[in-house]
Amino acid sequence: MTDRPVEPGSDEVTPEEQADLPPEAPDLLADSPEGEPGEGAEDAQDESAGPEGTDELTTVKGALADRTNDLQRLQAEYANYRKRVDRDRQLVAENAAYKALVPVVEVLDTIDRAKEHDELDGGFKAVADQLERAVASAGLVRFGEPGDPFDPTIHEALSHLGTDPDATVTTVKHVAKAGFRMGDRVVRAAQVLVVDPAEGSE
Repeated sequence: MTDRPVEPGSDEVTPEEQADLPPEAPDLLADSPEGEPGEGAEDAQDESAGPEGTDELTTVKGALADRTNDLQRLQAEYANYRKRVDRDRQLVAENAAYKALVPVVEVLDTIDRAKEHDELDGGFKAVADQLERAVASAGLVRFGEPGDPFDPTIHEALSHLGTDPDATVTTVKHVAKAGFRMGDRVVRAAQVLVVDPAEGSE
């Protein structure tokens, strides 16, 4: 029998070579898949891992968004709490100052009467000036001057003195006792005598 030449690199097995192989060789040749063993299984695993990885990433992103929203809500609640605490603390301080300064108003009235009669001099004047500076720094403000338009929310009219041709509205003519306020809060209304505008005046 003439041997048939086999091209280099050919996988074909000649009848003669097959006769020389052990009995189980044909089965091995028939079952062996093309390519490296196990390549198909690894590729299948990689393909199946894709959707699972995407779902896990989506879950993590959703959890992160939820935690971020919770943190922002807590920060907003804390900021509002701080504002309420600061507002309440300021209100408590204002009320305490108000209660402490209300009795001082009568002392300031006495000082004003002493000034009107030129009885304020020497050491007493220095003490009076110091007291007035102290209450002013505490937020107690004096108001009420002749010529001010009468305002029933801050003035108490003790008497009307008739009409005044120079007045266009009801006007403070004389201040019996000055008024005092702290911020927008009236500690005591100014006690005043007022005049009304003359008839026909604008």
